[in-house]
Amino acid sequence: MARVVLAMSGGVDSSVAAHLLKEQGHDVIGLFMRTGAHGDNLERRTKTCCSATDAVDAQAVADRLDIPFYALDFELDFERIIENFADEYLAGRTPNPCVMCNIWLKFGKLWSYGKQIGADFVATGHYARIVKDEHGLSRVARARDLHKDQSYVLFGLRRELLNNVLLPVGGFTKSEIRDLARSLGLPVHDKVDSQEICFIPDDNYLRFIREKRPERETAGVMVDESGVKLKDHDGIEGFTIGQRKGLGIALGEPRYVVGIEPATNVVTIGPRASLSKSALVATRFNWHVEIPSVPAPCLAQIRAQHKAVPARIEAVGAEVVVRFDVPQPAVTPGQVVTLYDGEVVIGGGWIERSLD
Repeated sequence: MARVVLAMSGGVDSSVAAHLLKEQGHDVIGLFMRTGAHGDNLERRTKTCCSATDAVDAQAVADRLDIPFYALDFELDFERIIENFADEYLAGRTPNPCVMCNIWLKFGKLWSYGKQIGADFVATGHYARIVKDEHGLSRVARARDLHKDQSYVLFGLRRELLNNVLLPVGGFTKSEIRDLARSLGLPVHDKVDSQEICFIPDDNYLRFIREKRPERETAGVMVDESGVKLKDHDGIEGFTIGQRKGLGIALGEPRYVVGIEPATNVVTIGPRASLSKSALVATRFNWHVEIPSVPAPCLAQIRAQHKAVPARIEAVGAEVVVRFDVPQPAVTPGQVVTLYDGEVVIGGGWIERSLD
């Protein structure tokens, strides 16, 4: 019997994952991450994870399934993610804190705790699969339910960890998971999926960042692609590449944010065509395969809701250049690019800049 530590968020996916693992004969231990994040009202609590209410839900499921359950205090570690979030926006980038949470906490700190208590595996309720490649090595692959697939955010799992990862819901559709939860009488069977960033109680990113970094002065000017000033703005943290709404300017035709320069606090807007980029450069790249020695074909996904597109990758020192077969819109620094061979993850990294 293998011992498995399971990240239980109080949601339906990790709850059903607990049942599936137990059904497979594993010794399951449920772990909840106390992060200090919270929801102030019922609507907020139905859209986030890791709140006090979520801990109660996770405990109720563990009791129902008769598995041990522990809440771990990760508040200090989670603060690192919050600080990174604020700093990235002030650097003109658009961060993805959920990816950082996966890398640092769920498959980092949580697994470290698991090893201390003799666990053989760490598991989560992510919609993705662990498969064996032709060499018998474990790899992350897309979920059966492509509409819910979360393999994109799992590029950061260390290659050597993949043999110790279980993703039990990846072979099911979301509707099947909810039906199973209902049939088991789990109290979270109809709980709404988490949708918001858990540490921003009112969804007001701007206020959160400005309260977190009150000393930073990021006001500047908005210009067109010729450098002509169009207006003043009150902070670069209010913009992201590809943004159309909320620009506060009318030019008779749609304009989008096409550039953010943190050194000068200049925001550049332009037509949609200016968003299309032929390539990107990624750093802090994590490979799930041997680093290719020559440019190689792949599929590249640059946003959670972006369809992976044909591209070629080339490792150049500490950087990876991804060249799209067809230019792609809104390549956003701070976001993630995940590379695939068919449905299997090759690796991924953080978008540093786009190339024309």
